[in-house]
Amino acid sequence: MSAEVRVSTLVGRTLAKLGVGHVFGVVGSGNFDVTGTLMSEGIPFTAARHEGGAATMADAYGRMSGRVGVVTTHQGCGLTNAITGVGEAAKSRTPMIVLTADTQAAATRSNFKIDQDALARSVGAVAERIHSPATAIADTVRAFRTAVNERRTVVLSLPLDIQSATAADEVGAVVVPQPSVTRPETAAVEKLVALLAAAERPVFVAGRGGRGAREEILALAHHAGALVATSAVASGLFNGDPHNLGISGGFSSPLTAELISGADLIVGWGCTLNMWTMRHGRLISSGTKVVQVDVEDSSLGANRPIALGVLGDSGLTAVDALAVLRASQPEPAEKYRTEAIALAIKGSSRWRDVDTPDLSTATSIDPRVLTRELDTLLPVERIVSVDSGNFMGYPSQYLAVPDEFGFCFTQAFQAIGLGLYTAIGAAVAQPSRLPVLGAGDGGFLMGISELETAVRLKLPLVCIVYNDAAYGAEVHHFASGHPGTDVSSVVFPETDIAAIARGFGADGVTVRTVADLAAVEPWLAAYDAGTQDRPLVIDAKIASDGGSWWLAEAFQGH
Repeated sequence: MSAEVRVSTLVGRTLAKLGVGHVFGVVGSGNFDVTGTLMSEGIPFTAARHEGGAATMADAYGRMSGRVGVVTTHQGCGLTNAITGVGEAAKSRTPMIVLTADTQAAATRSNFKIDQDALARSVGAVAERIHSPATAIADTVRAFRTAVNERRTVVLSLPLDIQSATAADEVGAVVVPQPSVTRPETAAVEKLVALLAAAERPVFVAGRGGRGAREEILALAHHAGALVATSAVASGLFNGDPHNLGISGGFSSPLTAELISGADLIVGWGCTLNMWTMRHGRLISSGTKVVQVDVEDSSLGANRPIALGVLGDSGLTAVDALAVLRASQPEPAEKYRTEAIALAIKGSSRWRDVDTPDLSTATSIDPRVLTRELDTLLPVERIVSVDSGNFMGYPSQYLAVPDEFGFCFTQAFQAIGLGLYTAIGAAVAQPSRLPVLGAGDGGFLMGISELETAVRLKLPLVCIVYNDAAYGAEVHHFASGHPGTDVSSVVFPETDIAAIARGFGADGVTVRTVADLAAVEPWLAAYDAGTQDRPLVIDAKIASDGGSWWLAEAFQGH
């Protein structure tokens, strides 16, 4: 007969056996025991300064590591503090466990009492709970399977009275579930191949669901004569392919937008082809056929009419389609994959290669000039995280990344202030790469408490703060074309963010000109020598760009 142990111990040990990778959180009385169990089972724990930070750290960790991240919170207010980060993860379909305490069912007057299940569902997460001591292991396994197999963020509530009860220790019998993979129907694959064969200018756009299928999608693209591109969240996936257009959508360079809009067939691989990726549909020309490949039936045609929806895993679908295409067309077709187009892509598919006027002044630096210079200065083996705001296109398009695990884009909720949290979680997931954050002054100051976490972890994190002393997106959106508009509600006095960073124990430099970037070089020298153990905050006083190129389009989605 198995020994009896606390339910909180069973839950922690079960999650550890299932293979969660890292735990982030703020520990209170309600989640102290279960967090301690996870740590004793060898799961690394990072203490955040705020539950909102912890949630996004876990989200970014999961995206960049491929493992399930966990955020752990106290009941009630601990969960509400985390909810923006939970919402971002849920909207991004990040497999993640939110391990939260809950009040006892009978504690109807508890200060901590809220409807946690309803709160979770309100932001798109799946609400699960430990229902009883006897079902604790099964409940935990179900939550983990939902997270992995359905790519969902799951809020697993542990009521205090059930946590402290005991149950038989049967964790040893837990079987680690294998992720399910959906193979497409033969008829759907044949229809896809027929469309590929008939197309003259096909373009493949891979999203989050295509991130594990680089080689399969590229092999089909080579044979079908298709150019390749990605949504923002999959940036870097097709690096190294000469016909890689980069990011499709609002961040696209003029050449990339021109070639995508010139397609007569667009195939989305694990990509919903939403308003951001397709510029509200303007990248889809009249007469262009659209195909979606996705593991979720509800995603097919969710954002725009499609000629064909293929229900299946991106990698398996690409493999099956290539086999059918080769049977009727043994040799690769050139179509859109010409040498001339490859040369054009090499020369101007990235914004940093497009000539733009220098808007710098004596006291402020053009954000494009700043980011170009930093792209050259910083080591290429990097992982870039981006906050939200008017500036966000600059680090997204001007900072090169090595692959799809070099770019973390937590933008599904469009919340500012998640950038620093994202950078920390990404850094934990990819410790061999230089973590780089692009943030605005508003978002950076909103989440600045976690700079202490980065200092405590001794992360060699480069924080580029595009400081315009304002919520720049609102300034440019509401003032553009409307002289005299009062924008005082979104403009602030100049803040010495470099000095604040030094107060946290980080290095801080102020940059107003290209010459000021010389101050970054000693920090980089220590990084190259393997001795750098503190973050660097670059307080860049940026010149006004009059509203970035993607801003007007972005506000159409508000």
